[in-house]
Amino acid sequence: MARQIFDGLKVADFSWAGVGPQVCRELAEHGATVIRVESHRRLCPLRTFAPFKDAKPGINRSAFHAAYNTNKYSMSLDLNHPRAREVTERLVKWADVVADSMTPGTMASWGLDYESCRRINPSIIYFSTTQQGQYGPHHSIKGVGHHINALAGFSTCTGWPDSEPTMVFTAYSDFIAPWYLLIAVMGALLRRRRTGEGMYIEQAQLEAGLTFQAPDILDYMVNRRVVSRNGNRDRYMAPHGVYPCRGQDRWVAIAVANDEQWQSFCWAMGNPKWASDPRFDSILGRKENEDELDRLVTEWTKDYTPEQVMAMMQDAGVPAGVVQTCEDLLDDPQLKHRQHFRVLEHPEIGPQSYHAPAYRLSETPCDIKSAAPCLGQHNHYVYTEILGFSENDVADMLVEGVITTEADAPFVVSW
Repeated sequence: MARQIFDGLKVADFSWAGVGPQVCRELAEHGATVIRVESHRRLCPLRTFAPFKDAKPGINRSAFHAAYNTNKYSMSLDLNHPRAREVTERLVKWADVVADSMTPGTMASWGLDYESCRRINPSIIYFSTTQQGQYGPHHSIKGVGHHINALAGFSTCTGWPDSEPTMVFTAYSDFIAPWYLLIAVMGALLRRRRTGEGMYIEQAQLEAGLTFQAPDILDYMVNRRVVSRNGNRDRYMAPHGVYPCRGQDRWVAIAVANDEQWQSFCWAMGNPKWASDPRFDSILGRKENEDELDRLVTEWTKDYTPEQVMAMMQDAGVPAGVVQTCEDLLDDPQLKHRQHFRVLEHPEIGPQSYHAPAYRLSETPCDIKSAAPCLGQHNHYVYTEILGFSENDVADMLVEGVITTEADAPFVVSW
């Protein structure tokens, strides 16, 4: 195996839920040693989220949690226990990077805020990611990515024109924020290599999400135009939508961006008589008659499979794609060729497909070698081999409840 870009990097991962663990996963899959710090007494929310293997809930059976914690070690620790401070001080002294995604003030209550960690390890790189930042009038408001979807305006522009605001399918900002953090961490590491100095990186997930609303925000600033819900339609393209095809619940997405693509679109369909209707000659005309246009396109697409429509359109230079199911994705020949899905053996879940990074480093490739850990799976190794506690110390901490066990876990499913 080639050397990896983060070989030798040590990360104390106190983060939970969606954003922080994704950053640490990328570090781990490119060589970093990442120790995930969790407690059975207050579970990471993702451990309680479906889907569960065989639909059987359990703290180690969530595929959602497993997807974002590959290549990590897991230690269990009750951070509220007085003796936990001894453990966390050793962990921070060992680490190059500390990850925090708790509500503002939480890490400080455990003596794990940046200033406290810097006193233990002056060169520490510490990143914090929260809903709305560590300061400001709304800094203490709690929530998850779906709340940020609403605050960032995604819900108000998602849905049909005659519908109420719609919850975006997933916690959208949770999949935007990690990449800003990852870049910032890499910049901090390069700076530390040059200066020897650590850094505090503080992120508001709301602000990360807002960057993906930039065109609509600018449109309001310049034109005072408020973006509205428009279904699958686009302000500047027509036809633009998802159209039914032959088969059970099979669809294709088509986007015609300009008059040249419109001519190619008509040619791909065999130049039906309605395509020469003067109402459709220009983008303005197609937008004004979009309901009728979509009806006519649907009449054509429903006689073909989505794969056939995609091939015909793409051969003509028109953007089109099959609306794939999860089953389709796992079977997708392009994703298979690029080895995007990697099968790993999980201690409880068994073999499961995991996402590889969506980028490839030619000289320092990723190495996805271990499935996400069960909670506390690596306690003995972390406490004795990495943190230097004796066997007697570990036994005492188990008896005292410093190290939590599965018996401490009150499990509630979050569907």
